[in-house]
Amino acid sequence: MNVYETKTIAERITGNSYVGRGIVAGKTADGKKAVTAYFIMGRSQNSRNRIFSMKDGVLYTEPFDAEKVKDPSLIIYAALRRCESSLIVTNGNQTDTIWEGMKKGVSFKEALESRDFEPDAPNYTPRISAILNFSNGDFSYEMSILKSADEKGTATNRYTFSYAALPGLGHFIHTYVCDGDPIPTFQGEPERISIPDDIDEFTNSLWESLDADNKISLFVRYTDLAEGTDEDRILNKNRKE
Repeated sequence: MNVYETKTIAERITGNSYVGRGIVAGKTADGKKAVTAYFIMGRSQNSRNRIFSMKDGVLYTEPFDAEKVKDPSLIIYAALRRCESSLIVTNGNQTDTIWEGMKKGVSFKEALESRDFEPDAPNYTPRISAILNFSNGDFSYEMSILKSADEKGTATNRYTFSYAALPGLGHFIHTYVCDGDPIPTFQGEPERISIPDDIDEFTNSLWESLDADNKISLFVRYTDLAEGTDEDRILNKNRKE
């Protein structure tokens, strides 16, 4: 077994009908840009009725058709936002938990101690989160997953992973292994993926590799480490004509 095996994002997800929600963090092969990506998938009408929208520098999930929303509690949230020199991205409203904690001097890991997996029995969807910490023209990043300790949702297991940013390398964490009933929770460490220099190459590869029926929205950001400027891509399956 090669613990340093690195695959493309397409190799990681092509043919898998349901990996749920996913986060990528890493650095381009030329070492010049930090990369962040977040996507959502859905099986129910409520989950599929969403789009990504950027407002005042914050990425939100929001209803595509407000009249069809049944339960907004786990599907509408700020997915990405900055806190000083850090960038936070998560699959739920723990984005705000981390942001509020950091404003008070609490670390990424400590802020998440107040949260658990999502209360959506029998799946008990994990809360996945990442933070990119920028400093001196470079960055490091952390990833977290909070998941149920058993099939009954008795307790929360907490895992945090810290990474140096290496050229061409990213890490990918997602909520589920594959489709199922209940849906099997992600296992092990975040998966190693290769990160290309071109944002459109990466965005298109990720979007096209997601299951056509279940994919909903994708956000990708490339941050120039020398200039501090961002280049974003947002793709929504639901589009107003």
